[in-house]
Amino acid sequence: MTTKSPEQLIATYGDMVYQLAYAQTRSRHDADDVFQNVFLQVVRCHPVFESEAHEKAWFIRVTLNALKSYWRAAWRRHDVPLDDRIPFPAPEESALDDALRRLPPKYRTAIHLYYYEGYTAEEIAQMTGEKPSTIRTRLTRARAQLRTLLKGESDDALREQLPQHE
Repeated sequence: MTTKSPEQLIATYGDMVYQLAYAQTRSRHDADDVFQNVFLQVVRCHPVFESEAHEKAWFIRVTLNALKSYWRAAWRRHDVPLDDRIPFPAPEESALDDALRRLPPKYRTAIHLYYYEGYTAEEIAQMTGEKPSTIRTRLTRARAQLRTLLKGESDDALREQLPQHE
């Protein structure tokens, strides 16, 4: 059983939590809010973990729950997108980033956990409470949608942009 300080946990899992939150919200400010909620849970609950794998899975599960709360929040129903006339610096983006943003959230989650975090379909299913076949179907459909969205891109270019899954 391992017990780490919140600072150690932020140093270890902060990037992963933020990347998952950003992959879903596509907003730095909203990802910051989700990030803060996840680590507030750490301070409130003082979790004790059985292993490193349990620790990482706990953070992914809490992040996914925080994202569900974010999407269900009452203020989101009245959310109005910023006017395009308001200038702000856009981060450098690739065609893959644009295509990922256009995927439905359930597909973005599956792609992120599989390719960026390195989980198997079975592990993702356990974390999300879905069946492994559902996750495999989402991955297949997400890949198909990405191929369609990236029609002008070559398959080799797509493979180079996605992290390699071992």
